[in-house]
Amino acid sequence: MALKTAKMAEQLELFGCIQCGKCTGGCPVARKTTLNIRNLIYHMLVDLNMDVNIHQELWDCTSCFTCVERCPKDVQPAELIIALRGQLVEGGRIPETVGTALMGIFRQGNPNGMARQDRELWAEGIEPSLEKAKQAAREGCDTLYFVGCIPSYDGRVQPVARALMKTFGRVGLEVGTLGNDESCCGNEVRRMGEAGLFEMLVEENGEMFREVARGSGARRIVTTSPHCFNTLKNEYGLDEIEILHYTQLLARFIEEGDLTFGGSVQAEDGSDRVVTYHDPCFLGKQNQVFDEPRAILEAIPGVDLVEMDRNRQRSLCCEGGGGRMWVEGTNLEERLAFQRVEEAAETGAEILAVACPFCLLTLEDAVKVRGLDEQLRVMDIMELVDLALEENVPNLTEED
Repeated sequence: MALKTAKMAEQLELFGCIQCGKCTGGCPVARKTTLNIRNLIYHMLVDLNMDVNIHQELWDCTSCFTCVERCPKDVQPAELIIALRGQLVEGGRIPETVGTALMGIFRQGNPNGMARQDRELWAEGIEPSLEKAKQAAREGCDTLYFVGCIPSYDGRVQPVARALMKTFGRVGLEVGTLGNDESCCGNEVRRMGEAGLFEMLVEENGEMFREVARGSGARRIVTTSPHCFNTLKNEYGLDEIEILHYTQLLARFIEEGDLTFGGSVQAEDGSDRVVTYHDPCFLGKQNQVFDEPRAILEAIPGVDLVEMDRNRQRSLCCEGGGGRMWVEGTNLEERLAFQRVEEAAETGAEILAVACPFCLLTLEDAVKVRGLDEQLRVMDIMELVDLALEENVPNLTEED
């Protein structure tokens, strides 16, 4: 059954669109797929009906929100794609991998569908710290650490969460965490179009956060992922709780003198390591967090920070957001991550620093596929912090 366009066009305030094309012109995936958001808005405005099922390019969108940022009339083009995906979800006409991810979140609280009781596996080797943090979440803490799904389960990202937990201990932060009671934040759920599941997660998680805050006195939540940060900050209505990405908190510790570095990440010959930083979409252009990650990198002894041409607001999306970690787009040959790692290599950097689990995974894969693994290593900022806090720094060319 075709979608009647008038009601959705009015709800999304599409009539403000002047068809200037800045949305499609700025869209990073429009350059390599048939996704054309300006054209979709046009047909929503002039056609009475739309057959959403024929628009498989809707799954190319990464929800980077470049189109929203560039619109001169404050229309939110990306919200149309989310709404149209919602129509596909309601009709059950979605890629199998999207359905699997959504079902995994519904049943086990994570998109990989892994057992909820294994959510604490990220803390292997620091179990006493985890147990102390779980108790603090019940009895009293200053900060609640929301680990997130990918850092909890993915073996490549788990060291980031462990390093962050250890750093909390170094600065004497009273931190709590939810352990196996933590569930997916739902950021990608909403952007994949499953509004009902997102609302359920907001209700259940939001109540848990408020209960912890009332019982423990926690006044802020810090996240590993910019995606968790974005939805908790902007879509949960947690006005009484401060929501921070970990780079914001660490930059604050450094500025106040609570976090100092006893080691260095210099090369064995004593030279500084050239590092370039990739701004994640959900941290940078969507939440204007640009300076804090750079402040951390510049404070790390042995780092020589250089910039890629496309940085800050102009940063190129890694293509992992908006559910794209669980669904391939229509163009399997060209990937934005390939372009991004080549841009990083052109700077002469030996380390591409990131502050997002999705970016870490997509860009690291791209480095391997492009044959740049002898030249460029992808590391989370937290991994560099952890190394610089140690007196003896291992050879960064070796795999952990």
